[in-house]
This record gives sequence, structure tokens and C-alpha cells, in this order.
Amino acid sequence: MASYSKIVAMFFAGSVMLTVGISPTMAAMGMTSPSMGNPCHAVARNPCAVSKKIDKNLLIRPAGTKLMVRKRQTLIKEGQRLWHDKSLGTNGLSCDSCHHDHAAFRASFAKPYPHYVTMPGQQAGMKKIHLDEMIQFCMISSLAAKPLPWNSRKLAALTAYTKTVQKSFKPSAPMDSIKGNNPCHPNSMGKIRNPCQPKMANPCAAKR
Repeated sequence: MASYSKIVAMFFAGSVMLTVGISPTMAAMGMTSPSMGNPCHAVARNPCAVSKKIDKNLLIRPAGTKLMVRKRQTLIKEGQRLWHDKSLGTNGLSCDSCHHDHAAFRASFAKPYPHYVTMPGQQAGMKKIHLDEMIQFCMISSLAAKPLPWNSRKLAALTAYTKTVQKSFKPSAPMDSIKGNNPCHPNSMGKIRNPCQPKMANPCAAKR
């Protein structure tokens, strides 16, 4: 028969697990709380959510700097690789995690840059943004990483590839009129593919 101290210890451990959202059965099966490691979970950090302010000085291209110049096709090819590279950030996401098959783009993405974009407008107070600056915003806000050096090959490559994505983008709905500014919110995208929608391919879902 278990001693009184062991019974108290077991009760305390079970209470702690339930507090953080892990049942004893889940723990026995090696499972963790659904919010742990899933940035799209309601109580976890959502990379698409407007959750923090960003210093716009980190996003504005410094005067006198230019994108690295290389052969266009070379940059596009490298940019495509980086678009799918999850090691570019620190949270296990890539550009493709949110924008696979043109997901989570507003109708304004089809407009020539610079123009107003909601998220950097809300988080950094920017009234308009250039494409390379938008990539820097995504590095900080969505990928939880530092901005790329302004004269780096990576920034030039991502900018070149994103231009090709932009050219192939066809708005299928007036996205600016869809409720909500969060592309990961279940009600914000309507019929447009949402990578964080439960019934769709969710890059934030637990691995099976």
C-alpha cells in the first residue's frame, strides 16, 4: 500500500499537469499540452497575430543602401529555396508555411510596391512599405528572427522570388473587407485557403 507521502506527491503532480493542460493519461502516452509547440493554438503565440509593436527603423531601408545585384534567374532560384527554408527563422516556420499556394495574401499584394499593408501599418505605424522592407517585417514578426542585412544575398533573393509570386497572384475575394486582420484566425479568410484552418493543411499542427 502506497505511503501517505507518496499519495500526496502523486496528487500534487496530477494537479500540476492538469493546470498546464496535460492530463495524466496524456503524460503517460508521452503527449504534451496542445498549446505547447503550436504557434497557431489559441493560447500560444500566433505568428500571424498582431501581437507586438515593431520599431519601424528596423524595417526602413537605410539611405544609400541597395539590394545586392546578381543574375535575376539565379536570385529567383535561391529565393525559392529560402521561401521554403524553416531554418531562416527561429520558430520552425517558413514563408511557405503561411503563403503556400498564395494563402494569407490580401488583395493589396497584387498592387505594385510600395503601398500600405495592414500588419506593418498596425505594428510599426508604416503608411507604405517596399517589398524588401515587407520581407524584413515578416522576418521579425512571422519568423521570429532578426532582419536580414540590407545588402545580403538572401534579402535580394527573397525579394526577387517574391516578385514572381506576386505576379502569379490573382485575388479571388476582396480580402480587405473580410472580417479580421489575422490570416490565422478561423473566421478571417472565408473561402480562401488558411494554413492554420483546422480542416486544412496546418503547418502549426502537432506532428502525427
